[in-house]
Amino acid sequence: MTSKELLSLVESALDDLKAQDTIALDVSSMTDLTDYMVIASGTSNRHVNALAENVELEAKKAGYRALGVEGKDASEWVLVDFADVVVHIMQPSIRTFYDLEGLWSDMGEVSDQPG
Repeated sequence: MTSKELLSLVESALDDLKAQDTIALDVSSMTDLTDYMVIASGTSNRHVNALAENVELEAKKAGYRALGVEGKDASEWVLVDFADVVVHIMQPSIRTFYDLEGLWSDMGEVSDQPG
């Protein structure tokens, strides 16, 4: 599976559980650490956690295991790292505060799913 296929799988898993404002940024020209950064919002701690778990589950079904998952305890911001694709799932207030889209704005948006 290519990183684009993994990206599509992640976006679909987020969409399945109604993630909000999902965007994917191609950061491959800015860092060697990952190709894509996906940012999505969940409406509550429970929703953020459920989204992260669904991403992990769907990736596992396709033969991918996350290298690491951080933030599940508080579930305000959960990061799921697949190396080629890094997924940030946040509550809206946390997303606004850290503004990852602004920090990585030069990368260019790959896709935009209405939430």
